[in-house]
Amino acid sequence: MKQEKRQKGRADIRPVLCALCILMGLLFSACKETGAQEEPADGVYQIYYLNSNRTKLAAASYKTQTDDPDLLLGELAQQILKAPDYPDYQAILGDRTALLGIQKEDNILYLNFNREYSAAKPSREILCRAALAKTFTQIPGIDYISINCDGQPLWDSHGNPVGAFSGSDFVESVSDVNSFERVELKLYFANEAGDSLVPETRELVHNISTSMEKLVVEQLLAGPQGGAGAVLPKDTKILNVSLTDGVCYVNLDGSFLNGNPDMAEYIPVYALVNSLTELQTVTKVQITVAGSADVMYRNAISLASPLGREEKYIQD
Repeated sequence: MKQEKRQKGRADIRPVLCALCILMGLLFSACKETGAQEEPADGVYQIYYLNSNRTKLAAASYKTQTDDPDLLLGELAQQILKAPDYPDYQAILGDRTALLGIQKEDNILYLNFNREYSAAKPSREILCRAALAKTFTQIPGIDYISINCDGQPLWDSHGNPVGAFSGSDFVESVSDVNSFERVELKLYFANEAGDSLVPETRELVHNISTSMEKLVVEQLLAGPQGGAGAVLPKDTKILNVSLTDGVCYVNLDGSFLNGNPDMAEYIPVYALVNSLTELQTVTKVQITVAGSADVMYRNAISLASPLGREEKYIQD
């Protein structure tokens, strides 16, 4: 869900963070990393850098020295902005890029860089964005990142404002930036009463090797980002998603049948159908459970045949 940048009411992070307003080229000491097999423990965060070819992210584990939220911001910022000790890792930003300030408002962290940030190649900038989001949204209470360049909003390579973004916007590990694109989805979740669908528009950066149809189902499983209610059990497994002649075939495991009993029976089914038919490629949806269409969902809706869109279930 796209977040609007708010201009008023921000509170500066403690003065200790002023020390972070430096050129990215300055080297810091000692990046702490644990072995890849070590299980994460309390106080251990993943710091995201670039690999040696600058084509994907590389994570290093870091044990924090504090549990104070403001000081923790400073620690993680210092780690992600420095040049890592490991030869296969690189800092996410160039030598001439400087961090001018860090501010937090509600659940959004605002990072203000100098103009050099916007001069980065799009292929590297999207990796920087992913690294910043994946690192800082690990901190409790920070759900979104917003980037400014010399006080002005960040714009993407197509001339569109980037806005606030989260780690989940990067729906797969960024490994080849040339295979990623930004898309906008219109998804349907449940209203508070559980008897109507409410729309949610969501912008994502996704790997083009994943079909849009599968991406829609994955995002429905991920749940709403606003105040709406989840429509699918989170433990539902996607067995297969395919498209033939305008019919999207969605094969889910048996967990799909274990929905919220207080929710109207048509909500999970038509959250899938209406969300998928928002795509121009889809006219109907065939839902199967463990490969079988011989299913009467909650003894009310037959899944035997492909289902078409139903506007009547959408809240006015």
